Amino acid sequence: MRARLFTTVIGSALLFLCGCDAAGPIGATIPSADAGMSGAAIAALRNLRVAGPAPTAGYSRDQFGQAWTDDVTVDGGHNGCGTRDDVLRRDLKSVTVKPTSQGCVVVNGQLDDPYTGQLIGFVRGPNSDDIQIDHVVALGDSWQTGSAQLTSQERTDFANDPLELLAVDGPTNEAKGDGDAASWLPPRESYRCRYVARQIAVKAKYRLWVTPAERDAMSAVLGSCPGQPLPGDTDVDVATPRPVR
Repeated sequence: MRARLFTTVIGSALLFLCGCDAAGPIGATIPSADAGMSGAAIAALRNLRVAGPAPTAGYSRDQFGQAWTDDVTVDGGHNGCGTRDDVLRRDLKSVTVKPTSQGCVVVNGQLDDPYTGQLIGFVRGPNSDDIQIDHVVALGDSWQTGSAQLTSQERTDFANDPLELLAVDGPTNEAKGDGDAASWLPPRESYRCRYVARQIAVKAKYRLWVTPAERDAMSAVLGSCPGQPLPGDTDVDVATPRPVR
């Protein structure tokens, strides 16, 4: 009992001296309980800065440039197609494109939705929003974890980066809102490891941080898949549009 009390007192003193809290100081790594995890995703999570959320003041969708602009420096930029259609062509199967669109505009296709596991048909028109393009790291979450400090061009690149984007079920995407991993995960449990790994990859690429709660939630998910790889840009490239002849 005395040994436990001594350890608690010493630990409290160290927390006071370092100016941190039980969740860890800014820049802290994930808890040592995860030390046995060797996958690239968990290693990258350890290297992310940990801090509380920044204020939402100044946040708006306009801070991330024109929606689905082609004027970006990430993959798919300046290929003559809007980002939404780039991602639809990449993520849907049995795709048909509009003949007069230089191979850009998706008319119909099918999505094996990663978030729900459902097979969803896409037909451009009044029900196009049945399938939406999700920002894997929600724009609102990114603003509170560092994107407010990026340049305007970096934020526009971020919002149109294929690494950051997924075609998904519309209602499920709306339910996610601006949630981070601590408040929302895909209903399809078998996809959660890949989802969290992709969030980590995006945050690492754009120098964003995680909150203590977000870090703990990500760590808990990766605990079931310690070897989960970290996706890279080449894993999510969008195909070059091919005009229909």
